[in-house]
Amino acid sequence: MAFREIRIVGDPVLRTPCAPITEITPGVRSLVEDLLENVDDEGRAGLAANQIGVSLRAFSWNIDGEVDYILNPRVVALDEEHFQDGEEGCLSVPDLWFPTKRSNYARAEGIDLDGKKKIVEGDGIMARCIQHETDHLDGHLYIDRLDRATRKKALRAIRDL
Repeated sequence: MAFREIRIVGDPVLRTPCAPITEITPGVRSLVEDLLENVDDEGRAGLAANQIGVSLRAFSWNIDGEVDYILNPRVVALDEEHFQDGEEGCLSVPDLWFPTKRSNYARAEGIDLDGKKKIVEGDGIMARCIQHETDHLDGHLYIDRLDRATRKKALRAIRDL
């Protein structure tokens, strides 16, 4: 396993949209291995490739004992009627949690390491993870989704990190 340092807010890689994976290379396979092994740690629900400094569209998750990955994910369905407004945190914004509104259901489609279609979907924490990690791949952090007053508080807290 390659222990990968988590990039922290302020690192430009977190604000750069990730490139699609166009070919399954040994490097992509190694990236997936690193994503899976680095997300499989206490308190980690998801990990996007750019959080470990790689600007490719891939993320892994560790939810309810399931550790898996998806390449080139894109959100194809959200529940537009039912939302969750729970506390959300991020490895790239360490030790800070803020209420973040998310759809209660999300579905993403992408591919696996064999180039076959892969679907990840769920509600609750899985839906939050899908939305959070695809946001990362698009160059966004969860703090971008906070209401104005909460975002102001979050930005003050980040300056104090």
